[in-house]
Amino acid sequence: MNPLDDFTRAVEAVLFAADEPLSIDSLRAHVGEGDVRGALARLAEDYSGRGINLVRRGDRWHFQTAGDMAHLLRRNRDEVRRLSRAAIETLAIIAYHEPVTRADIEAIRGVQISKGTLDVLMDAGWVRPAGRREVPGRPLTYGTTQSFLAHFGLESRRDLPGIEDLKAAGLLDPIDLALEELAVEKPDEGD
Repeated sequence: MNPLDDFTRAVEAVLFAADEPLSIDSLRAHVGEGDVRGALARLAEDYSGRGINLVRRGDRWHFQTAGDMAHLLRRNRDEVRRLSRAAIETLAIIAYHEPVTRADIEAIRGVQISKGTLDVLMDAGWVRPAGRREVPGRPLTYGTTQSFLAHFGLESRRDLPGIEDLKAAGLLDPIDLALEELAVEKPDEGD
């Protein structure tokens, strides 16, 4: 293994000491001008297969424990917080359609959403207000956060599974699939 140059070592030190993931611009503010992307690529390669890894979440970088070693660091049992079906559906709608308004979520789900559902997702740090839509009434829109990406191990929203992936994994309700097939097979009655 070749020794790291001083610039790469500086990027490594800043990332190691950071209490949150850092963007390339944030790193550059600490270490000055230089090939930050090249240093990140070198560090990611150097840390692959080790007990900690340099990972990218969205447009930010941070060190994290390797997935196969995380169990060694757990001293206390994590409190399992189960989401209601409404919260899971709401989170999925926001992730796949962001930015969305409360009315968008209700239209997709077909039922009214309680305020508590969005509060639970915001308390978990997975959903955030994403501005206001430029339409009459200027409704608030919602989007996912970097914490959402990190929790689910995604680099970006493009990494969310598609419908074919969900079908292959058996995660879609068989009743929904049967109704979908029925709708496709049934010709329009007006013809």
